[in-house]
Amino acid sequence: MTQLKETRTRMENSLDAVRREFASVRTGKASPALLEHVRVEAYETHMPLEQLATISAPEPRLLVVQPWDKSLMGVIEKAIQSSDLGLNPSNDGTIIHVPIPPLNEERRQELVKVLHKMAEEGRVSLRAARRAANDDIKAKMKDGEISEDEGHRLLEEIQELTDGYAKKVDDLLEAKEAEVLEV
Repeated sequence: MTQLKETRTRMENSLDAVRREFASVRTGKASPALLEHVRVEAYETHMPLEQLATISAPEPRLLVVQPWDKSLMGVIEKAIQSSDLGLNPSNDGTIIHVPIPPLNEERRQELVKVLHKMAEEGRVSLRAARRAANDDIKAKMKDGEISEDEGHRLLEEIQELTDGYAKKVDDLLEAKEAEVLEV
């Protein structure tokens, strides 16, 4: 039924969002994905850094941010500094250098907490998709569009789908947590 397909698509999107969020959490080495979610106040709105600059990792412990509009150097530098990534950028007038310090144990534990929060947001998103599907199925059962048996079978399938995607989120969390805690 299309309800299952729609729900699977919503849950897959939630899982992709969790993957992207996890990619933005820094481990010991530089990755441009680390800065993708930094929001910069520019042009009277909050914009993702990736829409204002090129982000590259020329070395394992260095990110380079090259703004397209040089007048934004200061606000980009400030946004990186005020993000919860614990980074200290410096600019030379044309590019911003963001050295990636090695993680200490305390910072690793903080990042694990951040990962758990991100995973929980992913699970909440999965539950929202399940709730929407369940409400739709129950409405169809009430209106007589589908039989009680068919409705209950669909509700069970939606729950199995939710459990499967929740397990995938947990697996992603476990892998990323191991990566962050690796010394």
